Amino acid sequence: MITRRHLHSLTLAALAGASLGIPRAFAASGPVDVSKVPKDITAKAVGKKFSMATVVKVDGIAWFDRMREGVKQFKDDTGHDTWMVGPSQADAAAQVQIVESLIAQGVDAICIVPFSVEAVEPVLKKARDRGIVVISHEASNLNNTDYDIEAFDNRAYGAKLMEVLAKQMGGEGGYVCTVGSLTSQSQNEWIDGGIAYQKAHFPKMFEVTKRIETYDDANTDYTKLKEVLTTYPKLRGILGGPMPTSAGAGRLIAERGLKGKLFFSGTGLVSVAGQYLKDGDIDYIQFWDPAVAGYAMNILAVMALAKHRDQIKQGLDLGLTGYTHLTTPDPKRPNLLYGAGWVGVTKENMNQYNF
Repeated sequence: MITRRHLHSLTLAALAGASLGIPRAFAASGPVDVSKVPKDITAKAVGKKFSMATVVKVDGIAWFDRMREGVKQFKDDTGHDTWMVGPSQADAAAQVQIVESLIAQGVDAICIVPFSVEAVEPVLKKARDRGIVVISHEASNLNNTDYDIEAFDNRAYGAKLMEVLAKQMGGEGGYVCTVGSLTSQSQNEWIDGGIAYQKAHFPKMFEVTKRIETYDDANTDYTKLKEVLTTYPKLRGILGGPMPTSAGAGRLIAERGLKGKLFFSGTGLVSVAGQYLKDGDIDYIQFWDPAVAGYAMNILAVMALAKHRDQIKQGLDLGLTGYTHLTTPDPKRPNLLYGAGWVGVTKENMNQYNF
């Protein structure tokens, strides 16, 4: 069995040795603004110190480094025992193994960003059967969760990415789409939303091939996009689902001198794609703050554990930017919550975001 100490060691190893082609260092990101977060979620207020693990797709990349900051801040702010862990590579089996270990340890809650929803369904059912609260993110089709919280409407997010890409491409030509995993529901919904928008508004555009699976790895993004470009030399657009595509695409465009010829629009972070934005190799990224998402998941976990489930519904205000009026758009899934927490970033406003 993997002990919590071992999990911590795995995390440190990932931080020290992960090689994903993504800058590890952050600028001073700053704390999550919690000035409006309800005060009744602290360990003192609920009368118990809960143990809650946040399990991410892959440790050692910038996106989840930032999420760790939010999880750590939650611990400091509330007094609960919270920590973050994930496999050193994007691997469904490794993520399942971590959850199995957490079940054996008897944690109170597991907050999870699944790499593969299908892979974690059985182990999360096991966790819930043992009374462990499960909160998920980027997993709108996950069944074995108490609550899934999404930063925004996934299809609208993808439609905006496509709107920007289409304008860059002049409304015509071939493009390719990337996802971290073909079973990653949220990312695939982004792409679905983008493609639907393209078909409705830009009929002269088309996908050159099926969506590319990149395993949330910038080097894989770069390599697979290079292969697509070799096969389709007239490729004009890249619609990026996973955050590392912004680095892989930016590198490819820069190295091949394709600025103004091959365009990118997708999820990214300034700490990862900032140089490519500054140099004009890519023009647009979208993201939400993963630290805030991590904090939000842990708030919901405490609310569920503290018997405040009646408050988790349409209109819930978590007091966090982008999560002040949660919606439940699917009447069949009242436990599926949406915020409004994404922003668009270009060279002109990138200095406003330091993570």
